[in-house]
Amino acid sequence: MKLYYAPGACSMGIHVLLEEIGKPYELEKLSLKDGEHLKSPFADVNPKSKVPTLERDDGSILTEFPAIALWLARTNPEAKLWPEDAEGQARALEAMDYVVATVHMRGFSRMFRPSAYTPNAADEDKVKARGREMFGQGLAILDKALDGKEYVVGRYSVADAALFYVEYWASNSKVPLPPNCAAHFARMQARPAVQRMMQREGLVRDGKMVGTVS
Repeated sequence: MKLYYAPGACSMGIHVLLEEIGKPYELEKLSLKDGEHLKSPFADVNPKSKVPTLERDDGSILTEFPAIALWLARTNPEAKLWPEDAEGQARALEAMDYVVATVHMRGFSRMFRPSAYTPNAADEDKVKARGREMFGQGLAILDKALDGKEYVVGRYSVADAALFYVEYWASNSKVPLPPNCAAHFARMQARPAVQRMMQREGLVRDGKMVGTVS
């Protein structure tokens, strides 16, 4: 398998899952800042020009965070990344979809790329402020979902890898994490798979977490 990724981007969640699974994989680093995702050769691999993108052993390409996470979990059942019961499965999908489609795409993307949401540069600060508000609201909802639990569905699953990447963004954007999310983020950082991912993506220096989407 090969993961196309950008350091500190949402692909870090899939990178964590690959480390949790423990099977051999390759990494192909892309610079979003330099627009490498928008041109060949990557744009030929994934015309959506997005990470994460997973090239499977048979050469086929799989895109979109929830789809990749689900496929990895279901094809590697020994890693126990997918809940066994229908309720847990529904809650894992619910959390992943909310993280990706709302907290990330509606909230953080306004903070990170305000020019994509307005043709008027003078309005970009307002776009950023609205994005920050939406991002914070999303984290508050996810925080409530964590009440009384160490992980999103009670035990560790693909949903936690999704939540982790927006918690990481919050930490690097000086957005306060609500208490349950803060505890979850600390719990995730203590996992060996997360630590290996952070090292491989160059997101740790002098023992401290660094970096933003690049």
